[in-house]
Amino acid sequence: MPHIDWNDYACKGLYDELLAGPGAPRPAAKSLCEYLGSLDPKEVRDLKTAAEVAIQVMGITFTVYSDGDMIDRAWPFDIVPRIIPSDEWAHVEAGLKQRVKALNMFIDDLYNDQQIIKDGVFPAELLEQSVNFRQQCVGIRPPGGVWAHICGSDLVRDKDGTIYVLEDNLRIPSGVSYMLENRNVTKRVMPELFQTGRILPVDDYPAQLYDMLASMSPRQIAEPNIVVLTPGIYNSAYYEHAFLAQQMGVDLVEGSDLIVGTDDCVYMRTIDGLVHVDVIYRRVDDLFIDPEVFNPESALGVPGVMRAWRNGNVALCNAPGAGVADDKVVYAYVPEIIRYYLGAEPILPNVPSYLCMREADREYVLANLDKLVVKPANESGGYGMLVGPHSTPEQQAKFAELIKADPRNYMAQPTLSLSVTPTLTDDTVEPRHVDLRPFILSSANDTYVTTGGLTRVALVKGSLVVNSSQGGGSKDTWIVDITGQGS
Repeated sequence: MPHIDWNDYACKGLYDELLAGPGAPRPAAKSLCEYLGSLDPKEVRDLKTAAEVAIQVMGITFTVYSDGDMIDRAWPFDIVPRIIPSDEWAHVEAGLKQRVKALNMFIDDLYNDQQIIKDGVFPAELLEQSVNFRQQCVGIRPPGGVWAHICGSDLVRDKDGTIYVLEDNLRIPSGVSYMLENRNVTKRVMPELFQTGRILPVDDYPAQLYDMLASMSPRQIAEPNIVVLTPGIYNSAYYEHAFLAQQMGVDLVEGSDLIVGTDDCVYMRTIDGLVHVDVIYRRVDDLFIDPEVFNPESALGVPGVMRAWRNGNVALCNAPGAGVADDKVVYAYVPEIIRYYLGAEPILPNVPSYLCMREADREYVLANLDKLVVKPANESGGYGMLVGPHSTPEQQAKFAELIKADPRNYMAQPTLSLSVTPTLTDDTVEPRHVDLRPFILSSANDTYVTTGGLTRVALVKGSLVVNSSQGGGSKDTWIVDITGQGS
C-alpha cells in the first residue's frame, strides 16, 4: 500500500466528502487529511490491520443468508472516516426532526380520523392497498401520538452537494450498533485524532434510547422494566439486539420469555417468578408479534401482547402499524405531508420520484428503465430493485412486466451521482459511493438525532449498492466542529 498523496487522488464530476479538489481538503477534513498524508505505507497498512484485529476481538459481526445457510461475517469497515461539518449537520438535524414529527402525525391520523384523506391530500386507494396498514391498530392513540419512536432515515448527497432523504425506515430500523462500534474501532486505531475535541461524540445514544423508552412506561415509576424483544440468535440483526440490551442494562428476551396475565399486563419469566414488564423494544416484525392477532403460527411473539398494548398496560416501540409510512410510494407524498400537518416547507428535499400507479409516470418509467432506479414499495436491504444504468435488457424487460402487473408496488427515481469519500483498497485510496443513516428518537416531549449516523460505503468500484448484505462496507462518521468548540 503506497503513501497517501492527496494530490494524486481525484473524483471527476462527483461530490467528495473530504476533498474539494486534488490536494485540497475541505476545512472540516484538513486535520484528518494531513494526518493520513503524513503516514508511510507501512503505517497505513498497520492501521488497516489494527482495525481488522479490533473488529475480530470485539466480535463485531453481521449475518448474511446464502443458499439457505446463515453465515456470520466480520463487519466490513474502512478506516478513512466520512466527515460532515457541524453547521451543515445542524441543518440536517432540523430537517430530520421536522420530517419525523410530520410522519408521526400522519400515522396517527391514518389510524384515527383520516383527515388527510378527507381533505384530498393523500389518496384513499394508496391506503387501501398498503401492505403495512394494520386494521388491528385502528382507533389506538399511543401517548403523545408517537408511533415511530425510532426512525432511521437514509440520506444521500448528489453531485451538486445537495443532501436528499432517500427513504424513511419506520418499522424496525437497524444499524445503530454499527455506528457506535465504528467509533469504538476508530478510537482504538487513531486515538490521537480525538484529542482536539472537535469530533462530536456519539456514545450517548444508548442513554438517550433508554431515557426515551423509560418515558413511555405506562407505570410512572423511577425504574420501569424495559426489555429488548428479539426473534433469537438466527436473526440477521441479533448482534445489534444483544449489543443494545447490554449497553442499556436491560434484559434481552425472546417471545417465550414473556407472558400476558389475566390482568392484561405483560410479565417476564425469571427464576424468581414473574416480573412486570413496562416497555418492550421489539425487534420482531408486526405480523409475528402476537399470534392471537396476526400470524397464528408465530412462535416469535407473545400471545395477547396486542391486547395489553391496546389497554395501555405496556408500551411497544416501535408501535405496530408504524410501517404504514415506511413505504417507498408513501415516501413521495412526504413533502405534502409536512406541508399539511406542519404548515411549513420541507427543510430536507426528497429525491424526485415517479409513481407507477400514475399513468403518465408509469409510461415515462417504462420508456426509461435503462436510466432510472426502480424500487418495490416495501422491500429493504437493496433487494428487488433495478439500477437501470447497470442493468441488462433482459432485467429491464422483467421489470416492465412486474410494473405492468402491479403498478402500485413500484416507484422510480433518477440515478443520482451519489457523493464519494476516499476509501482504502488493497493498494491505493480511491473514491467510493456512500450514503448515511442517522437515527431519530421521538418521545412525547422530545426528539433526539444522532450526531451523524451509520455511513455505508459501496466497496466495489463504481457500485451504488452500499448494503452490507450485498458487499457494502461502513465508515465512522465524524461531525466536526470547525469552530473548535466541540467537546
